[in-house]
Amino acid sequence: MKSVVVTGVSTGIGHSAAKVLAGKGFHVFGSVRKEADAERLKAELGDKFTPLIFDVTDEAGVRRGAETVRAALKGETLAGLVNNAGIAVSGPLTEVDPDEFRKQFDVNVTGPFLVTQAFVPLLGADKSLKGEPGRIVNISSVGGKRAFPFIGPYAASKFAIEGFSEALRRELMLFGIDVIVIGPGAVKTAIWDKAEEIDISRYANSPYLPILEKFQATFVEQGRNGLAPEKLGRLIHKALTTANPKVRYAINPSSLAEKAIMHFAPARTMDKVIANMLGLKRS
Repeated sequence: MKSVVVTGVSTGIGHSAAKVLAGKGFHVFGSVRKEADAERLKAELGDKFTPLIFDVTDEAGVRRGAETVRAALKGETLAGLVNNAGIAVSGPLTEVDPDEFRKQFDVNVTGPFLVTQAFVPLLGADKSLKGEPGRIVNISSVGGKRAFPFIGPYAASKFAIEGFSEALRRELMLFGIDVIVIGPGAVKTAIWDKAEEIDISRYANSPYLPILEKFQATFVEQGRNGLAPEKLGRLIHKALTTANPKVRYAINPSSLAEKAIMHFAPARTMDKVIANMLGLKRS
């Protein structure tokens, strides 16, 4: 049985990926931060799931997780690593809390870096292991290619993941380990309930406040009408198993016209469209 590690499997994309991969015959090692989530997922997925309890920002915890997986593999290679765990920090870049900005990068960028370093030997960089080299799937976002106002910290972290993945893919050619990026649009998960509850009163004296209120409502509505997380689970399975994977998969629930504008409109044109939509024109 092939094995795969997926980070952040308690909810959302990670949870769906774990379900799909286990259903397709993989043994899934899934990272969670709470013992309660570990027990819940073990009950749900059975003997095809092994929880790894660590936070992706905890280097020692991540390395303990890698040692657990190494022992379980008994000299075989790991078929895949899915760097999924992440958070989203929002707010005007000129006013967002610097500690929150640092946390955004710590979780979304340094986390995948630490996890990759810990698990890449098991994917085939350690030549003493038997089996074919594995693959790494890094979860980015549509925000990794186009940045929207008020989610600048999140977009910056996903732009970083795109660059990290491209360099990593070229470096790991030495070992036959492929690196694939998945950049989804909004995905229908519980994160949108959390987004609706974000307290923007900290920006009560900000010139952005009325625009932030409008943006929050629009952003939450789009998320709740987003992609089913099961689609991402199936796409992750495809990225890990198809014979000739693309280097990047983009999946977006937007209309064809919206996608065309996103990809082909000049940056200044996009600036004007967004300014008109949110009321960002200078008074």
